[in-house]
Amino acid sequence: MDETTPQPAPASSDAAAAPAATAAATATQFRERFESLLPSIQREWPEVARHTLEATRGSFDTVVEVIARQTGRTSEGVKQQLLDLVQVTGDQAHQLADSLRPLEEQLEQLLDDLNTSLRPRIEKPVRERPLMALGLAAGVGVLVGLLLASGRRSA
Repeated sequence: MDETTPQPAPASSDAAAAPAATAAATATQFRERFESLLPSIQREWPEVARHTLEATRGSFDTVVEVIARQTGRTSEGVKQQLLDLVQVTGDQAHQLADSLRPLEEQLEQLLDDLNTSLRPRIEKPVRERPLMALGLAAGVGVLVGLLLASGRRSA
């Protein structure tokens, strides 16, 4: 091969690989969310039995094939609807996570405050009288054990 022979452009192979990578990522995402997507899939296609969908074990292509075969719709149409469904549920999950983030931060702050205020009050008596604290803990353990054992006998 001489220097004037044109070489194939690597960009075209990268361009072809991008949709394949996206499809693989979508298939993985679909499989991970399959259980939570099942009710939505059944609402969209009620004529497809749940056990038939479960038998696919979350394989995106197999689900598309099953739905298309049982509903008479095109595979491309079903595939697009499923992709939209995955996108919508992903967006909803992100919105839920975003709305829970302030609550999580508030809970962490409360736990930190509780730790700094309550821990010294609990540690001081335990450090001053470790045997009494140990005896008290053992007594509570025996009492709880007796209560659980008597509850089991009466049932």
